Amino acid sequence: MTDNITFDPSSLPKYKTQETLFTFFVNSVGKYSENDAYIYNVGDVEHRVTYAKLFEDVLLLAKSFRRRGMNSGDKVMVLSDNRYAWIVTDLALMSFGGVNVPRGSDTPTQELEFIVKHSECDFLIVETDALLERHGEYISSNKKLKSVFVMTGDKRHTIFNNLYSYLDLLKDRSYTAEDIEKFLDYGKSITPDNLLTIIYTSGTTGLPKGVQLTHGNIMHNVKVVPVVIQLTENDNWLSILPSWHIFERTAEYVALARGTTLVYSSIKSFSQDLEKYKPTLVATVPRVWESLYGKVQAAVKKKGATAQKIFDTLVWASASYRRNKRKALGRMPVFERRQVLSYYFAKSIASLKMAALYPLYKLADKKLSMVRNRFGGRLRLAISGGGTLATYLEEWIDAVGIRIVNAYGM
Repeated sequence: MTDNITFDPSSLPKYKTQETLFTFFVNSVGKYSENDAYIYNVGDVEHRVTYAKLFEDVLLLAKSFRRRGMNSGDKVMVLSDNRYAWIVTDLALMSFGGVNVPRGSDTPTQELEFIVKHSECDFLIVETDALLERHGEYISSNKKLKSVFVMTGDKRHTIFNNLYSYLDLLKDRSYTAEDIEKFLDYGKSITPDNLLTIIYTSGTTGLPKGVQLTHGNIMHNVKVVPVVIQLTENDNWLSILPSWHIFERTAEYVALARGTTLVYSSIKSFSQDLEKYKPTLVATVPRVWESLYGKVQAAVKKKGATAQKIFDTLVWASASYRRNKRKALGRMPVFERRQVLSYYFAKSIASLKMAALYPLYKLADKKLSMVRNRFGGRLRLAISGGGTLATYLEEWIDAVGIRIVNAYGM
């Protein structure tokens, strides 16, 4: 029997091209092994996971999945909200060609039954014992499921069932050099055309529709987005959206691409986590910004009508200055051809407005820094998706000094 080893990230291969999520993942671990990949809290206890530890967790879970009969091409329904175990599960399935079919914990049983049948899932993973109990009647009646896994909770497996908790799977956390070699061999066999995930639509216009995405589909974003947003390993993300949503999921992959740290937050702790972890990037939906905007406006309103009027004036000055600066620099969207003279005349007018607004803008920028500090003080980019961001919110966030961009697509 081969002895258990101590993992050395420097021994991992360095892939010259990153055409699949697997080669990208291995390269990131090798390059950023000592960086924190994830931070999450259980109660009052904070947990930090390095890239090296992430690799070990993915390796061990993938090994356990394969021992329980999972193979390349198998569809696996993952019913869970965002948590560290979700991304480990996703990467473990990916590593040997498994197909993640994700959904949130609020999925009704009828919808779960439809998706499992329609996607031809062989395995089911649920987040908690409560979810297992909620869908228990359906799960026990589905004889086509080879095994069912529960991320949290006590050990569940007996010789009389096909039910496992992650404690059952990971009770032995030892691994060998041969295990790492097998893990890498499985991953090397994956191609860009391999199916990575099937994501089902919300079903608001009828039955949910399954969208198939390959490694190549996802890797396009993983390659392009970090360059566009100038991502570096000094950045850190604050995560609040469900990981099973492709918007958030892509953000998590993109974060891994540059060795950044992702902090799992929640609606309840988001405001406090902004100040605690001081993120440089957040990916949210419009209602989160509506909530934060409401809190700031309520705090200003308490100070009286005069304070409200001054605050509104400062926001207007900052928004106007920033808008005219973009016009002067030619950074506004162009929807129709314009004559050259007209174009440069508009830029000149914008420059004059900038000059006139500059003194008030400098005062506004200083005063609005207090609002930026409520967002941690380092937030340089806010990404909003999953719905339309109201114009007044977009202008207000921009005026505060935070760059806001909209994400489109499913």
